[in-house]
Amino acid sequence: MTTILGISAFYHDSAAALVRDGEIVAAAQEERFTRKKHDFNFPVHAIRYCLEEAGVEPEQLDFVGFYDKPFTKFERLLETYLSFAPAGFPSFLMAMPLWLKQKLHLPREIRQGLDGRYRKRVVFTEHHESHAASAFFPSPFEESAILTLDGVGEWATASFGQGRGNRVTLSHELHFPHSVGLLYSAFTYFTGFKVNSGEYKLMGLAPYGEPRWANAILEKMVDLKEDGSIRLDLSYFNYCQGLTMTSKKFERLFGGPPRKPEGPVTQREMDLAASIQQVTEEIMLRAGRHVHERTGSKNLCLAGGVALNCVGNGRLLREGPFERVWIQPAAGDAGGALGAALFIWYQLLGNQRTPGTPDGQRASLLGPRFENQEIQAFLDGKGALYRRFDDEEALCEHVAELIASEKVIGWLQGRMEFGPRALGNRSIIGDARSRQMQSVMNLKIKFRESFRPFAPIVLAERMDDYFTLGGQQDSPYMLLVAPVAQARRVVVEDGTLKGLDKLKVVRSEVPAITHVDHSARLQTVDAHRHGRTYRLMKAFERRTGCPVLINTSFNVRGEPIVCSPEHAYRCFMATNMDVLVLEDFVLLKGEQPNAEAHQRDQYLAQFALD
Repeated sequence: MTTILGISAFYHDSAAALVRDGEIVAAAQEERFTRKKHDFNFPVHAIRYCLEEAGVEPEQLDFVGFYDKPFTKFERLLETYLSFAPAGFPSFLMAMPLWLKQKLHLPREIRQGLDGRYRKRVVFTEHHESHAASAFFPSPFEESAILTLDGVGEWATASFGQGRGNRVTLSHELHFPHSVGLLYSAFTYFTGFKVNSGEYKLMGLAPYGEPRWANAILEKMVDLKEDGSIRLDLSYFNYCQGLTMTSKKFERLFGGPPRKPEGPVTQREMDLAASIQQVTEEIMLRAGRHVHERTGSKNLCLAGGVALNCVGNGRLLREGPFERVWIQPAAGDAGGALGAALFIWYQLLGNQRTPGTPDGQRASLLGPRFENQEIQAFLDGKGALYRRFDDEEALCEHVAELIASEKVIGWLQGRMEFGPRALGNRSIIGDARSRQMQSVMNLKIKFRESFRPFAPIVLAERMDDYFTLGGQQDSPYMLLVAPVAQARRVVVEDGTLKGLDKLKVVRSEVPAITHVDHSARLQTVDAHRHGRTYRLMKAFERRTGCPVLINTSFNVRGEPIVCSPEHAYRCFMATNMDVLVLEDFVLLKGEQPNAEAHQRDQYLAQFALD
């Protein structure tokens, strides 16, 4: 039996993953334990969890893998700083302490993080190799094309190649500073959102605007080739040498300085979002077509941060040349930990691979779970009032009734999700038929911008009744955007509404999850992978005839998704959430002692976040 620990750390979303004889046993991001969003510190808590879940001690590990090569990355940083000297000196001074203290001493950091009890080999895979391995090895394909797109690894910002059997081979790379990920992040920064965090907001804002700057982007700052590769005019950017993403020239092109964080979102920001989204989708489509042409594969595996652009993914599936597309649910840096572990098992050790059915990712439910006894002890310690259900069918019927009466449900059950999406185990759930639910959830529960769309979960067997996904039959990881079916739409707009006024229109039978362009970021739910969430949705369907619910991550703005019952209870009490379900326990907000005072105090504290 061979046990391998994979680690990603020190850049963005540190994580750990453990693989035993090719099977994914556990994986989790450090942020879920520390409650520090996108925690990049060494993932001691995630490692501890993975070891406990596997029942092994550090000295029992056979290999430890790290998801990139720090010395190669350091070489790139030094070369970049020297190329732009002296302009990059302030950035150089900020970066060097962490490099000199930790990043250049990763074997030491890893051994210390394992309490000095691991003395075997540490394997360093290349960044895009880790992405490729994370995408292909858990996929359901015996053979597939592979495309990775992100900000930057060591030097590579994109790569493509093939996976076959137990090997991945990357044949082509695009190198820093030319990067679609950094291009998108530059617009994230310029529109006032946080880089490496606010890209989702930019994507959600895009349908409110018009892509009136798309041609300017392609004519002035991005030379886009037919194969999807790009060259950037670096005079518009500042990320190579400075502490910001964009330059004064960028500001002149788009009519003024960047939007200040928390400032009003204007039509300019909406149009910029629409423009860069259109350009990004065109890059993804051209890259996909070129990769298909070069590999001849009917399948595609995607990873890297850009693979979280689910609008682009949806277009690539519907308009691209591939029959099937599989995307690593933890497509960003966190997934690199899993990729490093799988790369060691298959590629370095040469073990045989049999593709999993429906895949090898185990629904990405790879994090901690909590037993009823532990939950009850916690609730009793808080003096919480609850009802415990001994019959799952009765629990699902009860919660379905509450959802149908437009109650907002905090839902924690089973193992926590690995990756940025809540997939039904750490979710806030609501009635997708409600006209008010989007604004209620955004402003009173999530404490976030009113324009942010919510995603649907739909019973897999009824997906085609509500959404047009294309040839692919499911979307279990919420990584594809699909149009709402024409038969479910209830209005055709006349085009007079602009900007956020588009929110006022009811567009379908499920308005709470229908974005202003009639799209939805879709997750399909089936009995095999999603257990109790599936049974809850069947109970709701029996009651209402509707197989669709809102599913958004169980957190508030500025916080990671909840991990434990304690995190969930705190979020429940701090918001206008109506109901909390912790495994077999159901709590109603109105029955909780001092609920109003607790909620008011915690609500005010949210203004300090983000």
